Amino acid sequence: MKNFQILLLIVLIVPFAEIYLLLEVGGIIGAFPTIVLVVFTAVLGTWLLRQQGFATFRRFQESLARGEIPAYEMIEGPLILVGGALLLTPGFITDIVGLACLIPATRKKIAQYVIEHHLIQPIAGFSQATTSKENILEGEFHREE
Repeated sequence: MKNFQILLLIVLIVPFAEIYLLLEVGGIIGAFPTIVLVVFTAVLGTWLLRQQGFATFRRFQESLARGEIPAYEMIEGPLILVGGALLLTPGFITDIVGLACLIPATRKKIAQYVIEHHLIQPIAGFSQATTSKENILEGEFHREE
């Protein structure tokens, strides 16, 4: 499937799944507690968005001050924005995905995956086998004259 088709499928399926889950949870715990839970996740999302956004921006500035490329922070910034938007969207599925984007440990894993699998290009002529630690022999040498 093409990326557009996958995105279209997600855009069509997620709202129906969200409505179904909201109705099921509302049937179990009641309408008012469900509404309070949805509002609570929106407030939590706003607080986490602010806190994590400022922390990431501070790390971004510190990396630049040290003369380093802020690669993780450049990936984490959009992840924080997406996570905040998903937590503000009513529904439990989007809340789970949004929370994963705003928790520093999971966000770091997502950023690491994006950097390693989608941003770093393999060097021509080097395969994974030649750079593997399994093919490295350690030892010492000395010159005899």
